[in-house]
Amino acid sequence: MSLAINHFTRMTNVEKKFDLVILGLGKTGISCARFFSGRNMALALMDSRMQPPGLEMAKNSFPEIPVYLGQFDQNVLLSARELIVSPGIPISDPAISLATSAGVAVAGDIEIFCRHATSPIVAVTGSNGKSTVASLIHKMIEASGRSAKLGGNIGTPALDLLQGPEPEFYVLELSSFQLETTSSLDAAAAVVLNISEDHMDRYANLQEYAIAKFRIYDGSGTLVINLDDKMVGTYFRKNRKSICFTAMEPDKNTYGVRKLAGQEVIAWGDDVICPVKDIPIQGRHNIANTLAALSLGTAIGLPMPGMLAGLRDFVGLPHRCQWLQRINGVDWYNDSKGTNVGASCAAIEGLAGDNNLILIAGGDGKGADFAPLASAVVGRVRAAILIGRDAQRLAAVLGKVTAVYFALDMDAAVRLAHEQSRPQDIVLLSPACASLDMFSDYQHRGAVFAQAVARIEQA
Repeated sequence: MSLAINHFTRMTNVEKKFDLVILGLGKTGISCARFFSGRNMALALMDSRMQPPGLEMAKNSFPEIPVYLGQFDQNVLLSARELIVSPGIPISDPAISLATSAGVAVAGDIEIFCRHATSPIVAVTGSNGKSTVASLIHKMIEASGRSAKLGGNIGTPALDLLQGPEPEFYVLELSSFQLETTSSLDAAAAVVLNISEDHMDRYANLQEYAIAKFRIYDGSGTLVINLDDKMVGTYFRKNRKSICFTAMEPDKNTYGVRKLAGQEVIAWGDDVICPVKDIPIQGRHNIANTLAALSLGTAIGLPMPGMLAGLRDFVGLPHRCQWLQRINGVDWYNDSKGTNVGASCAAIEGLAGDNNLILIAGGDGKGADFAPLASAVVGRVRAAILIGRDAQRLAAVLGKVTAVYFALDMDAAVRLAHEQSRPQDIVLLSPACASLDMFSDYQHRGAVFAQAVARIEQA
């Protein structure tokens, strides 16, 4: 039965049963339990699933903490002083909303991290490229002889970074979901790389999604601004230092790309930094990622030689425009992390030549508008091979600008791409969709793709 707020009275701290109720027994929830366990606090764990992935670990590692499974128990939520909500759980959930209306505080693991960390934070978000930029600036910091820990939405959960010696810098990749429940972030340098439609199954519109992203700019640190993005490029705040970047000719005190003697170079105003051809990571979108990392490094005072050393050693991340191999003159790329339209547009535009790309796409579109893919595909993609739940929705857009084929699974898609390819072509898996309709996650999807490509080579 749904209960209105006036059916509950506000509890005093003395009456509260739990100091914290941690919602979500995935990677983040377990890290929160690990952080708070043993702190002489009354804790509870809760998950709407009957068999969440971290259940056995919770039982084994924290046997003293009660666990509530299934539909959120409103009485338990109301008996807490604060709810620690995992990113995958929307705070608009009716049970959580009712608790907050009754005066229960809500936070996420990033908020807890910000309350305890004392070293400067470099914070990275965006619809696309955030893992690459966070990893690259982390490498630049270490190549400059400074210590850093990397985590958040990538790799290590943020609260686990607080274990052991504190580094000189924390580098956090942050999702919009994590930023929703964060209010104490004051990053030394922060960037919103770009804004494009993603998670439209969670947000009412693009503006609401962007507002969540822009929370990363709260505080007093340096803002790194991408001048080429429509929404980010117009974002400035008075009395805040900012460093800008663009893939075009830069102004003074701006990173950009210039042409000198027929060669493209990365530049800081008029100062040449390095030739674009020397950047190890492929694609035009990775030029923007490089510019963002250089801007962040400059914001925290890294020396240019150290940043360039880190750049030279960075070969990219798995599942992000990752070159796999060449078969009969055809290059195969795994961009399984391309889980939204903006990411796939960037990958297509970054890698394609003249109508030489065969695209494998499809999955769960998360309610996104696929229309922007058409302009990226036209003149670049000779054929699109579509899989998954929203294959027909993709075909309605792409069928107007390129040849479209359907495949039942990844193996069939790879075989069909091989049959359609010819020397000098590129085959790109960049789904523009989430993976959960067919795979356990984007890593699983990318691994299945790579295995299918390996079988083509062996045939």
